[in-house]
Amino acid sequence: MFYCYTCYVPVENVPIEHIPCVKLPLEIDIIKHPNETDGKSTAVHAKLLAPEFVNIYTYPCIPEYEEKDHEVALVFPGPKSVSVKDISFHLQKRIQNVRGKNDDPDKPSIKRKKTEEQGLNDSKCEDTTLKKIVFIDSTWNQTNKIFTDERLQGLLQVELKTRKTCFWRHQKGKPDTFLSTIEAIYYFLVDYHTDILKEKYKGQYDNLLFFYSFMHQLIKNAKCPGHKETRKLTH
Repeated sequence: MFYCYTCYVPVENVPIEHIPCVKLPLEIDIIKHPNETDGKSTAVHAKLLAPEFVNIYTYPCIPEYEEKDHEVALVFPGPKSVSVKDISFHLQKRIQNVRGKNDDPDKPSIKRKKTEEQGLNDSKCEDTTLKKIVFIDSTWNQTNKIFTDERLQGLLQVELKTRKTCFWRHQKGKPDTFLSTIEAIYYFLVDYHTDILKEKYKGQYDNLLFFYSFMHQLIKNAKCPGHKETRKLTH
């Protein structure tokens, strides 16, 4: 064991100077299923590697997002999910809807509609209002209880449709686009960096996979007895 699964710190015999610290462009909330086995969860990787940006909550504990649904999105697949590149547009649309409700009722409806449409078109070029992203940490068979919680139902839903998992505990019957928690966090941030921030990705978040890649190699070596030495990771 390399870290404590409940207090999210490395154990004493692990040299902390070798553990990278990752800076993220957004805050991350992880909602963990109470029955999720701590030793099987990759959510703790994010907390260990980006402690200033990541918070983990055990369901039914969920932060209040209702008044901030124009700043928060939930990464979860589904028919209503949007792609990362469309996040800004949909969050701006929520702001416009709120403004529309507060408009002067005496203002001509046709003119008001035109103003709203113009605002949405302009919002495509504006900076995103996204400040926080939410992930569910659970086996896929247990996610429904958390996902259907009314406190999450009002959030914009985002799906990573083109990414495929490399997780060693792939769940039978689920598509390879169903990612582990740390994979979802990593791939979301990479897409956010290129599609929303419009910046070239230069590996800024690669160290989020520090523990994941290390364990992946350990398991790979264990399955291949001929590989007695674990490849040294460089970051």
